[in-house]
Amino acid sequence: MEAIKKKMQMLKLDKENAIDRAEQAEGDKKQAEDRCKQLEEEQQGLQKKLKGTEDEVEKYSEAVKEAQEKLEQAEKKATGGRAEAEVASLNRRIQLVEEELDRAQERLATALLKLEETEKMADESER
Repeated sequence: MEAIKKKMQMLKLDKENAIDRAEQAEGDKKQAEDRCKQLEEEQQGLQKKLKGTEDEVEKYSEAVKEAQEKLEQAEKKATGGRAEAEVASLNRRIQLVEEELDRAQERLATALLKLEETEKMADESER
């Protein structure tokens, strides 16, 4: 009779331990799911930011192209001091637009790196 009581107590203790482990596993699963959701939201945000930066790069690229075309036209018309001033002004504008393009490309590169890191973290959290 005493052995049966001991066995029952051991089984009860095993059951409680199993329940505790199951609750811990459920909690870990919930945390992993929350982290995955957070990473997915961050990834979506970075993708939107990337799209915006790509649009900005395209805009500045077009501005550089337009400025270069204007410069070429100004160089063709280059007759007298007025044309030289216009060429100098357009050269400066090209320089400024190229600087803006460089900054936009840097932001794009940064956004791409963050996106790649986020995708890796999301992949790792899904495993």
